[in-house]
Amino acid sequence: MFDTLRAQLVAVFDIGGPVVLLLLAISVLTLAVVLYKLWQFSVAHVGKHGALRSAVAAWDAGDRARAHAELTRSRSYLAPVVAQAFDAGAHGKDRLQAQAEERFATLERGFRFLDSVAQLSPLLGLFGTVLGMIEAFQALQSAGSQVDPSLLAGGIWVALLTTAVGLVVAMPTSVVLSWFESRMDAERVVCDTFILTALSPKGRAPTAAPDPDMVPAHG
Repeated sequence: MFDTLRAQLVAVFDIGGPVVLLLLAISVLTLAVVLYKLWQFSVAHVGKHGALRSAVAAWDAGDRARAHAELTRSRSYLAPVVAQAFDAGAHGKDRLQAQAEERFATLERGFRFLDSVAQLSPLLGLFGTVLGMIEAFQALQSAGSQVDPSLLAGGIWVALLTTAVGLVVAMPTSVVLSWFESRMDAERVVCDTFILTALSPKGRAPTAAPDPDMVPAHG
């Protein structure tokens, strides 16, 4: 198995050079990061705030008991923030937003790497193309008057291969990163709505009816 893998890597090196090997290694690492982020989003229930929305709506309507019951059903990573918002009061808005940003930062970990891959992979591919073109023209110079056109054509397509590989790595990474970032932008909007609604509900909790025995007698 290892001999087969080694033979394949040597073949890739012979065709595209070290730049293609580097881009392949980056692509494998990028795929691992993307799969980890998808797993992390799934575990955190990103975008799945049905019970939390019901809790906030009940709180906004003044039904505190139902709000807490719905909150206990929620598995969203924002549930602890909303729970604190229910008990915080208006003075806790900044602290609640800071706690939410801390959770967002955890979910956004790895975005910088994906952004770097999307930007640098085409440049690495172009770098490999330049190196390949240099080797092709050196081979032509060494051939002297006995120039073989196929030698130049072969060198050019091998050189352009690195640019193609760089684009193949960069384009899907850019698309996936844009999707992740759009999800997080939506999460921030949802979180701000939850916090503001919890701190400033339209409804009030129903007040208990006065005890007749506690009402002072008149006259």
